Amino acid sequence: MALTQMALDSLDFDATVALAATVAPHVDILEIGTPCIKHNGIKLLETLRAKFPNNQILVDLKTMDAGFYEAEPFYKAGADICTVLGCADIGTIKGVIDVANKYGKKAQIDLINVADKAALTKEVVAAGAHIIGVHTGLDQQAAGQTPFTDLAAIAALNLGVEISVAGGVKANTAAQVRDAGATIIVAGAAIYGAEDPAASAAEITKIAHG
Repeated sequence: MALTQMALDSLDFDATVALAATVAPHVDILEIGTPCIKHNGIKLLETLRAKFPNNQILVDLKTMDAGFYEAEPFYKAGADICTVLGCADIGTIKGVIDVANKYGKKAQIDLINVADKAALTKEVVAAGAHIIGVHTGLDQQAAGQTPFTDLAAIAALNLGVEISVAGGVKANTAAQVRDAGATIIVAGAAIYGAEDPAASAAEITKIAHG
């Protein structure tokens, strides 16, 4: 079984809240995407936290420096998961892990653009990382890349850590991602670009929950 995460990528505050309201009953985790949180700030997190108490919320900060200092306000405001870049300094990564532990929350290390993903994963899991994010970015997807090879390599390490997978996942690939070892399946455009986002979210969640 895997959890489903819906990526909220719009820059529009009200549209983001409205989309969250549509899909929240049908997904496990609401993700405030990086452009979205940069544009709207912590007020959006506070709004979503108040409106959707039954969902986990991930804030995709993609922290690169000042890990503890940057992530703490978001954990305090109700984030369950914050992300830090795997290509950041290990001190930055440990900072986010430490502040996550302080609040009883989780830190996710994003492997986007990390050269040796297996080595980095071992290092950050040893440092206490809660979730490893196998992430094929939008620009990488446009160049034809997918997360499947990286997912297989990380899952094969058998480190007992949660693995999140993002990068063009759709209903017809969700089972493949789940069976390859993902514990969190992230869908964005497959949901918000659908004619019926709620139905699309429910379909992917049904597959993820297995």
